[in-house]
Amino acid sequence: MLGYLILLFTVVPIVELALLIKIGQFLGVFYTVGIVIVTGVTGAYLAKLQGLITLRRIQEEVNNGRMPADRLFDGVLILCSGLLLLTPGLITDLLGFLGLIPLSRNLFKRWLREKIKDIISEGRVITFHQRF
Repeated sequence: MLGYLILLFTVVPIVELALLIKIGQFLGVFYTVGIVIVTGVTGAYLAKLQGLITLRRIQEEVNNGRMPADRLFDGVLILCSGLLLLTPGLITDLLGFLGLIPLSRNLFKRWLREKIKDIISEGRVITFHQRF
């Protein structure tokens, strides 16, 4: 787990920065900053739209007496995708947009379900302890 966090917080930003520098050299600083701003704003709008649709579907399922587990998964993935889109960088933007598209989001959900099943079947559980 620690290895993933090191990768997430060190390698990914370095790669993102190098990519933005290369794009800036090719397109210019103005256009590169514009791309980052446009993807962030567009991503925030799409995340809000998808989030509201998912929230409405959760409400419908609860009103019909069903547990909205699948829709809650969608909501978590949409939230994570929105955060990725607000993070400057093209790789994170690509992953964020993929998380907002229902088809690719379903692939992420399937992968996450399998990972959770593996964790449970191996007896590795995550517990949270609150200390007062």
